[in-house]
Amino acid sequence: MGPTTDRQTLMVRRSIAVGAGALVFFLLVLGLKGCLDSRKEGAFEDYVREVSALVGESNQQSDALFALLTDSGGASEVEITNQLNAFGVQAEQLVDRAKATDRPDEVKTAHDHLVETLEFRRDGVRAIATELPKVLTAAGDQAQGTENIARAMLFFSTSDVIYETRARRQLEQALDEAELALAPPPESLFLQDLDLLQPDVVADRIAGVGGGGAADEEAAPGLHGNGLVSVSLGGQALAPDAPASVALSEDLAFEVQVANQGENTETDVAVAVTLGEGGDAVTLDGTLDEIAAGETKPVEVPVTDQPPTGQNVPVTVEIEPVPGEEKTDNNVGEYSVIFTR
Repeated sequence: MGPTTDRQTLMVRRSIAVGAGALVFFLLVLGLKGCLDSRKEGAFEDYVREVSALVGESNQQSDALFALLTDSGGASEVEITNQLNAFGVQAEQLVDRAKATDRPDEVKTAHDHLVETLEFRRDGVRAIATELPKVLTAAGDQAQGTENIARAMLFFSTSDVIYETRARRQLEQALDEAELALAPPPESLFLQDLDLLQPDVVADRIAGVGGGGAADEEAAPGLHGNGLVSVSLGGQALAPDAPASVALSEDLAFEVQVANQGENTETDVAVAVTLGEGGDAVTLDGTLDEIAAGETKPVEVPVTDQPPTGQNVPVTVEIEPVPGEEKTDNNVGEYSVIFTR
C-alpha cells in the first residue's frame, strides 16, 4: 500500500470523526433546547397554577363579602365588623402572595396588572370595612357612609376591567406566543351587581344588615302603623284598575301620600317604588324623615331610571313596615303606567 492510499485512508477517518463530532454537537443542542423548553413550559404551568389559585380565592371572597352585605344571618354589628376586617387581611395576603409569585419574563406586564387587580380589590374591601360599621351604628353621617360604600364599589369595578382586559388577556397572548396549550386562569368579576355603584341601591341592600332593619328595632309602647293613601306620577293620580299614560321628563317623580294610622310619631319611613317585574324590575326609594300620629304627608320618589315606553309597565308602591307595626295589608298599592315620550 503506497503513500497515496495511506493519505486517503487518513482523510476518510478524519471526515468520519468530524461527522461524528458534528452529530454529537447537534444532539447536544437538541437536548439542551428540549431541556430549556421543558423548563420554560414548567415555569408557565407553575405560574398559571398559582394565578388560578389567587383568582379563585379572590372570587370566593367576593361571594362571601356580598353575601354578608345582602344577608348577615342575624350577626351582630361587632361580628360583622370582625368579618369585614378579616376580609381586609385576606385581601392583603392575596396581594402579598401575588407580588412574591415567580413568573416567566414573558408575562411581566400581565403579572403587574394582576397585582394591580388585587390591590384595587384590597382597597375596596378596606373602604367597606371602614364605612359599613359607621352606617350600622349611626356613629357618623349614614348618608355619607352609604355614598362612600358606593364609591368603594368603583374599586371592584375597576379591578374587573383591569383583570379581564389586561392581566388575563395578556397572559393568554403570552401562552399563544410560547405555543403552550395551557388553559388560562378563570374569569373574575368581583363586583357582582353594577347597580351597587348607586348609593340608593347600596342603602337598600344593607338596610337589614346587622339587625339594622326597622322590624328589629324596639318599638315604643302603643299602636304603630302607616297606610298608603294615594299615588300620583307627574301630577297625574294613579288608580289600581286603570292604566295611566304619563310623558317622560327629566324631573318626573312619584308622589306617595302616607298616613300615620298609629299612636306614635314615626321616623325614617321608607317607601319603595318598583317599576316592572322579574329580573328587569327597577326599584326606586324615598324616605319620610318624620310623620306624627294622625298626620298625612307626601314622599317624593324621583324616576331616576328610564322605563320602557309604549307598553304597560307594572308599578308597585310599598311603605316599609315600621317597628311594632302589625297590620301591613294597606301598605302596598299596585298600578300600571304607559310611559310616553
